[in-house]
Amino acid sequence: MKRRFDWYPKLDRRAFVNAGLLAGAILLFGASSLLAAPLNDKAVGEFSRDLLFGSASERSVAIKALAQRGNADVVASFILAMRYRRRIERDIEVALGLLTGAELIDWHEAMIWQEAHPEIKPHPSYRDVKLEVLRNIDSEFMRFLGGDKSLPENMDIRLEEITWGGVRVDGIPSLDNPKLIEASGADYLLPTDLVFGVAINGDVRAYPLRIMGWHEMFNEVIGGVPVALAYCTLCGAGILFETQVEGRDEPLVFGSSGFLYRSNKLMFDRATDSLWNQFTGEPVSGELHGSGIKLKIRPVAITSWERWSDLHPETKVLNVKTGFYRDYGSGVVYNDYFSSPDLMFPAFVGDESRVRRKDYVFGMRDFGVAKAWPVDLFEGGAVINDTLGDKPLVLAGDAATRTVRAYYSEGLIFKKGDKEDELKGPDGTWHMGEDALLGPDGRKLARAPGHIAFWFAWDGYLGAASELVAAKP
Repeated sequence: MKRRFDWYPKLDRRAFVNAGLLAGAILLFGASSLLAAPLNDKAVGEFSRDLLFGSASERSVAIKALAQRGNADVVASFILAMRYRRRIERDIEVALGLLTGAELIDWHEAMIWQEAHPEIKPHPSYRDVKLEVLRNIDSEFMRFLGGDKSLPENMDIRLEEITWGGVRVDGIPSLDNPKLIEASGADYLLPTDLVFGVAINGDVRAYPLRIMGWHEMFNEVIGGVPVALAYCTLCGAGILFETQVEGRDEPLVFGSSGFLYRSNKLMFDRATDSLWNQFTGEPVSGELHGSGIKLKIRPVAITSWERWSDLHPETKVLNVKTGFYRDYGSGVVYNDYFSSPDLMFPAFVGDESRVRRKDYVFGMRDFGVAKAWPVDLFEGGAVINDTLGDKPLVLAGDAATRTVRAYYSEGLIFKKGDKEDELKGPDGTWHMGEDALLGPDGRKLARAPGHIAFWFAWDGYLGAASELVAAKP
């Protein structure tokens, strides 16, 4: 049986969409609006500003004028208006349709379309309008984007893709050298609560996700090494970075800017107010832009408090008395987001045939290559022998607690041990430490750095540059 439109063999859905846009444009703007009308840059700037700040009548005139002009360089301004105007007129949807050839009925769809079309450069007036919007929200945002900092040549990311995350600068406060307590005193924790477990040079610490979800950043010195844990709740990634970089006398100290890029937080360093990509550990604007700095990633494990404290009874753990008033209850922070398949902010989602957008993966990037293993491959405490580029690896984990540890195996083959911190390998039983895999004869295989993330984030930043393991090797 033929479907409704099968008897239109040369027309697809986009043709119907475009036909609807054409009819809407004639109805709303008049037939003459379909002919490009020249405007000088000053006029384009004034009309673009009216989209955001004008009266209803001024906005109506601006929409028609910019649509009639027929140049897609004002699309970014229309998308900005879609988010910040309380009422989205049908005129804006039709104008966007005419300029893009796509049916963009809300801000999320429009932002994803914009992400997919980097060839469209915004009109120069867009920067002024966007900075005015952001300045009205929090004047402190100009620390990161004011002056020449947000000019295209001074940024590694597109200004039109930087979005406000709903908080002001430091609205999500970092924990800087927070108070720690003995494991025996952590009676606020449930055995099943997940923690970020870190051990450096024998200094063992645990940072519960139920606390870190409210702060998304700590700055610490652990085992004599200055580090920062950058936790992006939106992309499910907690990444431990070394913060002492070559050429700087003092370690960098990071905070949350209040901005997002493709549903990933943009952090900033307090020394220079440069914006950094949390996922890559690289500065994307500001004084350190173009410096070539890339923060070194350190191993971190997500596991349950029960398992971490059993393996490391000497561990210190974050004190629930942080000095901030938050509901640190188990399962409170971002509960709705974590339990939903949807994204809170727009980001392009690629192939979901193997893993869905918010499925967890364990990802590694080193030696110029990247690879991701779906966490469900580690169901029941599985062990996987694999490679990263030409480097042999062994990975051991447990999907139930999002736990994955990886070691450079030097070509040795391992399988699951009798205990959760053991592997069976050459010459017998090997112990899985936080810094190395220790053999029965004292041989050590170094821990390999990696981290957990939602698939959409890993794929969105690394895409074709990363391999996805579809099944156990």
